[in-house]
Amino acid sequence: MRVFHVQPGSVSETAGLPMLLPPKGFLWVACGRREFELEHGHVQAALQVMGGTTLVDLHVSDLLNNQLPSHYDYTSKYDILVFRRLAAGQAETDIAQPGAVLTEHVKRGGPPVLRRIDTSPVGFAVFDRVLLTVHPAGCGVLDQYSTRLLTSAGVAPRAVGGGLPSSPADLMLRIVNQMVDGYLDLRRELTRQLDHWQSELLHPKTRFTNWNSLLDARISLHHLDEICEDQRSALQDWLEALEDWDANEAIGGHRGLELLKVRSRDVLEHIERVVHHVRRLEQNAETAVQMHFSAQSNRTNDIMRTLTALTAVFLPLNLIAGIFGMNFEFIPFIHDRTGFWWAMGSMVFVAVGLSVYFWRKRYLRSSGR
Repeated sequence: MRVFHVQPGSVSETAGLPMLLPPKGFLWVACGRREFELEHGHVQAALQVMGGTTLVDLHVSDLLNNQLPSHYDYTSKYDILVFRRLAAGQAETDIAQPGAVLTEHVKRGGPPVLRRIDTSPVGFAVFDRVLLTVHPAGCGVLDQYSTRLLTSAGVAPRAVGGGLPSSPADLMLRIVNQMVDGYLDLRRELTRQLDHWQSELLHPKTRFTNWNSLLDARISLHHLDEICEDQRSALQDWLEALEDWDANEAIGGHRGLELLKVRSRDVLEHIERVVHHVRRLEQNAETAVQMHFSAQSNRTNDIMRTLTALTAVFLPLNLIAGIFGMNFEFIPFIHDRTGFWWAMGSMVFVAVGLSVYFWRKRYLRSSGR
């Protein structure tokens, strides 16, 4: 468990969970999911003293559930936001032991970048002067933002892109924004992998056999699309709830409330970019498969057209050979010394004439030329 005291111009990390609120600023209490499960009684007691209330049992269950989709809920004393992250890492899959680090990698298909995307949820409980976050085990979001927060203390606001957060809600939105931007950092590699598959699918001399990975990629992209939809719905509910907030001193007054709305809309816009990118990749994968089968169908049509034209060339030759192979006693040229050469000449003439005719009609040419 890590506890940070954030106040104007400075950030400090305390050794343990305090039982009293500091006179200025607010507290950020960050703990792992397994740790919160074991210590939630102590955390609840601290929240009762510092926030005036405890988390209801349903919200505690939501924070402990590592399979919960992104959603937003609230009470008269605090707000709850569960947000599934899209970041590089291994997802937690052990429901019996929430927060336990996975010792073995889960075998999943698709591009390597999709196999590395962790969609574990992060829970936020926003009080007036306390922010409680519940993270999965080994959460890079917690480590990265805590380091950034400690580094930005005392630095000019413009140098760190907005300075220190002014309220627990502001801090929550900044962490959520970093979680969303974590996927935007992965999109270039994911786009490159899918573009490589498209090139293989459309290459005329390549026999594509990686169908299982492509199918897994489409399933993973569809799953990411659903996650992004849940994220967008949760942020929209949060924005609607902000409309009913009072411009109190805990959030910086009217200006602080307006900044929260602006930052919330900015996070929502980032989620929209992720949704657009995921859907575009999903559509590109589907289009590449359709174009692959269309190209295969065109190649098959070319082959069948060529075989049909060759069959049409040899049909008259078979007819001539069949006529002269009849068991009649009197057949023209059958006893003539030049009969064989007349028959061969006529067969060559017919074959060449039909070949030239079919070539000019492009029956013997590939459609790609």
